[in-house]
Amino acid sequence: MAQSDFTSSPSPDVISELILEVFRLNGRLLEAGDALVADIGLTSARWQVMGAVALSPVPLPVAHIARNMWLSRQSVQRLANEIEKDGLIIFAPNPHHERAKLVLLTPQGAAAYREAMVRQAPWAAGLASGLSAKDFEAARSLLHELRMRLSQEKRPGS
Repeated sequence: MAQSDFTSSPSPDVISELILEVFRLNGRLLEAGDALVADIGLTSARWQVMGAVALSPVPLPVAHIARNMWLSRQSVQRLANEIEKDGLIIFAPNPHHERAKLVLLTPQGAAAYREAMVRQAPWAAGLASGLSAKDFEAARSLLHELRMRLSQEKRPGS
């Protein structure tokens, strides 16, 4: 969305309320995701990391997964270590970097991820039932634009 698409910019209060609502939504999505996949040994956080591995066209080390997800390397490493202990991923040699092992799904991990996605599809459809596709696209577009603008800013603490 270009700025010229709007007649006036929203007030700082409106922007703050949107940000708070996104935080609240994130919390509820994590809670719902945890409940959706708990019986297959996943949490929302594990599912998110496994999704980054599953959806990447090439194997990635933890640092790249973290960077792509805008998470700390340490938090992704901690999760990856836990997921590895459960047999859902393995760390493989990286021909480009001796110490930065590549993260790969095991067959058990791939099956758990597929099962999570099978469950997610009807859950998401039910959640969106009765809501407008146009509204979803507008919300997606706005959130994407805000994320892109944040991506162009210097990271806090950098």
